[in-house]
Amino acid sequence: MFAHPDDEALLPEGVLARNAASGGRTAVVTATWASDSPRAAELADALAVLGASLPRMLGYGDARNPDAAPGRVRLVDAPLDEVIARLVAEIRQFQPDIVIGHDALGQMTGHPDHRRTHQATVLAVEAAALPGLHPEAGKPWTVGALYAVTHPDSGVSDLAPLLAGVGKSLLTVPDAYVTATVDVTPQMGRKWAAIRAHRSQLERPRPLPALLDRLGEPVRARILGTEFYTRIKLAPGGGAGRLGEL
Repeated sequence: MFAHPDDEALLPEGVLARNAASGGRTAVVTATWASDSPRAAELADALAVLGASLPRMLGYGDARNPDAAPGRVRLVDAPLDEVIARLVAEIRQFQPDIVIGHDALGQMTGHPDHRRTHQATVLAVEAAALPGLHPEAGKPWTVGALYAVTHPDSGVSDLAPLLAGVGKSLLTVPDAYVTATVDVTPQMGRKWAAIRAHRSQLERPRPLPALLDRLGEPVRARILGTEFYTRIKLAPGGGAGRLGEL
């Protein structure tokens, strides 16, 4: 569950691609941008590379881009319980064993949409298991594990200066906060192809896909070849799903 089209490619793509390649079901819920926007078509292309199902877009507006969903409420302005209810419906419909989302810092640069999506995802995963919450969203479903993609202090030596070059600072967590470190170099080809599917992001100077596109392959591989995750403790009743088992 991620805020924008391209978050799924930049952040958990390696793990998602590995899961799909092994025959696992994979779906991506994207909180912002309208389903009839150009970025929706790019998202569909990226998910096809990944091997996931079709886009599941909530269609909220982007906090920083009015073109995302003209005339629709921004994600950061939408009632939190409304967003949670929509995510609960997605969870109960798809019935995932593992949910992956943003970390509490707002993923790298603290984007407000990332933080809002993190908040709603954590609450929705718990609410999905409780029959007394959002009964209109379907039968309860208990997610086995919830992970947040994150960036540890020691794992961003190439990424931090790359972002600093366009005036962005990188938010990181202490190394001890990371509970799963995944080598995704075997999935690098698919991960990079999925990132490049977000063509509009390659054409602008500051988005991360464009910054990565201007790098040499060895440096880009160092940035993208390892994914870091924090397992978020669920309420009693959570299952035993583990990221390493994908």
